[in-house]
Amino acid sequence: MPTPPPLTAALVRSAAAYAEHWLSFRRRYLRVPGVQAAVGFGDEEVLSTASGHADVESDVALTPDHLFRIASHSKTFTGTAVMQLAEAGALRLDDAVGTHVDWLEDACADLAPVTVRELLAHGGGVTRDGDDADHWQLDRPFPDEAGLRAVVERDGSVLPANTRFKYSNIGYALLGLVVESASGRSYNDYVRAKIVDRLDLTDTAPELDPARAGDLATGYSALSYADTRVPIDHVDTRAMSAATGFTSTARDLCRYLSAHVLGATRLLTDGSKRLMQRDEWEVKEGETWYGLGLSVSRTGDRRMVGHGGGYPGHATRSMVDPKAGLAVSVLTNAIDGPAAELATGVVKLIDLTADTDRDGDRDAVAPEVLDRFCGRFANLWGVLDIVRLGDRLYGLSPADADPAEEPTELAVEDADTLLIRESSGLRSPGERLTFEIDDRGVRAIRGRGGMTYYPYDEFSARMADRDRVRLAGG
Repeated sequence: MPTPPPLTAALVRSAAAYAEHWLSFRRRYLRVPGVQAAVGFGDEEVLSTASGHADVESDVALTPDHLFRIASHSKTFTGTAVMQLAEAGALRLDDAVGTHVDWLEDACADLAPVTVRELLAHGGGVTRDGDDADHWQLDRPFPDEAGLRAVVERDGSVLPANTRFKYSNIGYALLGLVVESASGRSYNDYVRAKIVDRLDLTDTAPELDPARAGDLATGYSALSYADTRVPIDHVDTRAMSAATGFTSTARDLCRYLSAHVLGATRLLTDGSKRLMQRDEWEVKEGETWYGLGLSVSRTGDRRMVGHGGGYPGHATRSMVDPKAGLAVSVLTNAIDGPAAELATGVVKLIDLTADTDRDGDRDAVAPEVLDRFCGRFANLWGVLDIVRLGDRLYGLSPADADPAEEPTELAVEDADTLLIRESSGLRSPGERLTFEIDDRGVRAIRGRGGMTYYPYDEFSARMADRDRVRLAGG
């Protein structure tokens, strides 16, 4: 795997400043109700932002303080709790789960010898949610412990252990019981005291908190089966808390994942972190793997660890580079929200910025000269962002899922002209962008195919007027 470009706080800040505008554009472009995002680097909170609505019907704007159901992010907290208890000698990763869950032998003898490690890695052959899991559609409450036992008795083991990667919420619910047995306290109490409070995660909780129900972003249904989104209720996940119960914010999740960076000492030793972060199973060839409570992904040239989450009404993704200390979290309040795509895009924008700094074959240009050309522009064919990332100018399309995939590098020729220096062959390399600039800023750009771009707000208003005239029969 190639070495990712080195990062500095200044480079991450430069990229995050544009990433905020890109996230807001993509949210509107994809018709997602709301997007909350954060970027951390080392101990610094580089970005905490939100756009769109926390509640569409009541016209409540989304803020960085609104809470989200982060679903399977919960598994990272469970994995962390298990590793803490292993460090304390309260359990061993190779303990049979049946030694900690006293009813498991009678409920499902095939699962009793499965080890804690195997459950953490989704290698225990456990049913995902059981054959009757319509609690995920909110047709009934999530199971309590008696309901969990009934699922395990009915269809708990479906494959021999260590056959293959097989994701299981039921397996992680059992791990919640392991934490209770080894710690002598409830799962929720343990993770709150040993993880949440230790890191001062004031907006994070292992389960739905009725006292903060008003702070939750409303969740919405998908557009794949309807023309409009419908609000979805928030419910307690009960015995499934260790698999999917947590609530949090993007800001808190970046702070939490920063504690999984190598060298951090607030939660675990580096030895335990390495165990959690190594590849136990390949999930998607050459792209994603699973460790012990953490998913592992190749994002550009970076190896990132973290997790995604899918809860009725919320889709979320958070990840950290445990060597560089870069953490990114994106939370959406739609069941089909593109959280993973957006989080990946932010990482790639940061790496594009860092790559410009690593490549030293360009003459330096003063930032104020570069900034003179920057802005968002549009014509009939789409939208163009001219943005300074580090010490370079780029033309990027904010509509792209990966705006850093085919960037157009721009070089200053004179006070009114940029050269398209490097780009895809389809994006006019060697041609020029000519700017009309007055004391209000850029008024028009001619180039890249010979067509004129105008300031985005001006062009958008112009197109709206065309629509009104057309509808009126003019």
